[in-house]
Amino acid sequence: MTADRVRHDLLALAAELAGFCDMAIAGEGNVSGALGEERFFVKASGTSMAALESRHLVEVDARMLLAALEEGLELPDDEIETLLLGARTDPDALKPSVESLFHAWLLALEGVEFVGHAHPVAANALLCSPRAGLYAARRLFPDQVVYCGAESVLVPYVDPGLKLARTISESVESYRDRCGMVPKIILVRNHGVIALGRTASDVAAALKMAEKSARVFIDAAVLGGPVFMSAGQVARIDGRIDEHYRQRMLQAPS
Repeated sequence: MTADRVRHDLLALAAELAGFCDMAIAGEGNVSGALGEERFFVKASGTSMAALESRHLVEVDARMLLAALEEGLELPDDEIETLLLGARTDPDALKPSVESLFHAWLLALEGVEFVGHAHPVAANALLCSPRAGLYAARRLFPDQVVYCGAESVLVPYVDPGLKLARTISESVESYRDRCGMVPKIILVRNHGVIALGRTASDVAAALKMAEKSARVFIDAAVLGGPVFMSAGQVARIDGRIDEHYRQRMLQAPS
């Protein structure tokens, strides 16, 4: 995919997420898209998803960020700042988001070309509650399985930056070892939701469905529930040929 197409898709993704249920207000959230194996675009720090422009997408050298993650060192804030600025391919570009560190790692996963991160209201209500584990592990209706996966990764709250990137990588690797696949949704307690996809449309659908399922969960709890699908029912939806076809249609070029 060309750089122009990735840029176009990221701008469209940011606008779509900003316009859906207060998923990202002010400077919240970020989006990223792969430019081959070594570089990616990511939203600049402090910019608004609703007003994102081409100049707000910073091209970053993923190798520098991945090397910092692999070294396992704890860097002070000023050294993180230097790392982020140094990773820009254009020294005059804006500063990339501090969450570029986890974007770099996630975009290196097989089949992941786009990442979106948002702070949706209903999902965060659950992630700030004792019900976060149930929200991650159980499913309420078929389309939640189709677009968010049979379960989600749940990550504890840690300080954004290197600590969060390392915690996400450890949690995702544990999920892959257990489930044999890359997750579609990562939930971070007291923080927000991350979606991974082959296309920007994949990411938008997963994030919007994660928020819809959170709203259904909360409403069902008010009514005495929620009543979850059984493991067998979830597995049946997850394995249906027609549902796989719907997923491929979502990934088709527009």
